[in-house]
Amino acid sequence: MGPIRVMLSDAGVTEQQWRVLRVLDENGPMDPTSIADQAVLLLPSLTRILQKLESKGLVTRIQSETDRRRQVVSVTPEGSALISANLEASIQIFDQLRMQMGEDRYDALLDLLSELNDLDI
Repeated sequence: MGPIRVMLSDAGVTEQQWRVLRVLDENGPMDPTSIADQAVLLLPSLTRILQKLESKGLVTRIQSETDRRRQVVSVTPEGSALISANLEASIQIFDQLRMQMGEDRYDALLDLLSELNDLDI
């Protein structure tokens, strides 16, 4: 994770903030519970992360038009620009990791992490 942390530090975001931005950028506007599930974060942690991202102008939160008790979170153009500016570096880091580990071991690692995420603990 060292190279990723350096890249994200240079971009001014944490690993968790990056995950939230990527989830929103890939899936479009979402409610916080769905974001937490997709980004593998606890909802209380996500609340703090969204506050920080909103203060940086990287996401917006609005009330749902269909259910006033719910929020809808969207990535802003600035958030999308941050992702675009750093996506190639992120891909290169993971490509290098895949090359160093070997395709089979890398795929096995991703499968194991997915299984771990799916456990009811």
